[in-house]
Amino acid sequence: MADRTQPLSLVGAGKAASAALLVVILGALLAVAATGTSTLRLGPSDWAALRFTVLQAVLSAAISVLLAIPLARALIRRRFPLYGLAITLLGAPFLLPVLVAVLGVLAVFGRNGLISQMMMSIGLPPIEIYGLQGVVLTHVFFNLPLATRLILQGWLSIPSEQVRLGHALGFGPSEAAQHLERPVLQAVLPGAFLVIFLICSTSFAVALTMGGGPRATTLELAIYQAFRFEFDLSRAAALGAVQVALCAVAVLAIRMVPTAPDGFGGLDATRLQLPKGGKWVRAQDIAVLLLGLGFLLFPILMILVRGFPFVSNLPDTIWMAALRSLCVAIVSVSIMLVLALPIATTLARFPTGWPHFAAALPIAVSPLVLGLGAFVGLRPWIDPGSVVLPLTAFVNAVMSLPFVLRSLVPELRKVDAHHGRLAVALGMSRSNWMRLIVLPRLRRAHGFGAGLTAALSMGDLGVIALFGSADRGTLPLAIYQLMGSYQMDAAAGAALVLMALTLCIFWIFDRGGRFNAAV
Repeated sequence: MADRTQPLSLVGAGKAASAALLVVILGALLAVAATGTSTLRLGPSDWAALRFTVLQAVLSAAISVLLAIPLARALIRRRFPLYGLAITLLGAPFLLPVLVAVLGVLAVFGRNGLISQMMMSIGLPPIEIYGLQGVVLTHVFFNLPLATRLILQGWLSIPSEQVRLGHALGFGPSEAAQHLERPVLQAVLPGAFLVIFLICSTSFAVALTMGGGPRATTLELAIYQAFRFEFDLSRAAALGAVQVALCAVAVLAIRMVPTAPDGFGGLDATRLQLPKGGKWVRAQDIAVLLLGLGFLLFPILMILVRGFPFVSNLPDTIWMAALRSLCVAIVSVSIMLVLALPIATTLARFPTGWPHFAAALPIAVSPLVLGLGAFVGLRPWIDPGSVVLPLTAFVNAVMSLPFVLRSLVPELRKVDAHHGRLAVALGMSRSNWMRLIVLPRLRRAHGFGAGLTAALSMGDLGVIALFGSADRGTLPLAIYQLMGSYQMDAAAGAALVLMALTLCIFWIFDRGGRFNAAV
């Protein structure tokens, strides 16, 4: 990276923003820890929640990565009509609001779902979806696409020399699996497993809606119950400390695992062409693609089918909740944009240091713990419920920062390496550097980051569930309340509205970043 180049003008602001982020998160954690000092002993139900959290996260991560291997292999080996749409579909669950996905999973796999109805028509009992099986199934729906994309990226990084050598040696599917695929899988799968484990261990809405009582309670759900129903701040704080410790261990493990296979070297990478094999292998790949893509597509289609007839009959309270969700998303994007560029500039300038720790810290802290810390910290001065919407927006902005920085930092380094020295030689002012060089080349990353932040904020059911109310709630909270009162048709209609708004706001921001953006 060039020395003393113009983008470093934001380093000071980036350090200040990183310090503020660190103070806010650590302050929330300290507030939680201080509240829990009176009783640090966990009861039998708390240990059961910890065991269930680890169990469902391990099962969800293991099943996701194991199923992703044949799906990724089939996508690599086969080209078919709408192939690009299929790849795009792999990113849809990540943007899909959790409650929308839950309703879709219930519509397909629930007791009154499509598959259960088919089973009952032939005399078989319906599927019992609630409990461990429902939590794991929903988590696999969310994380199978992520695991598939990670494996695809690993295989696509194989140098073209290795691929051509395999073709020259006459590799079949088994030889390619042994010499080309296995080294990549050995490097990619541990990291993918740990990332999905971390995501599932901090999942709240899935456990809240798909859990089956005390035996299917996660730490997140136990924190919510201790706060919302018992108002036992000490127990909630102790559970929050355990949650943070579990996430910290997962984050440290992620940083310790290798990210690239050893022994692969070459001048470049190419689109991998695995041996296609014979008719049996082709039939196997087609079956995997149909099952895998159908598993991801049918829940979304069921939401469309079940929710569309009821959209026009939704009460005004749902539309007001939708408006509040849009406002929260826009505020969250604004906060993210203020923080992201200065912090990204600092991270790009300094490869190591405490700002990197501050930027990665949100990964190890769940929104529910941050909300609990905010409640404890704000309670002596104001009613936290009166600022629940701004607080929700801020927490969502903070939680999205690690994902946004992951796309901004490499782009900043590239811009500085390609244009920094020339800008210094020409005596370009800082304002002109930012206006003419940096910001145009970061439009794509900023647009994607804004869309991602807005989508995550639209579907969040974390902080708002702690102390939100009917007149201050967002659309996910309204959908959850409809589900709790068994108004499933109205919930499906509201979920369709939420899905449409989420995808639209993501598209607007992402498309806005791509429009006339510098390459």
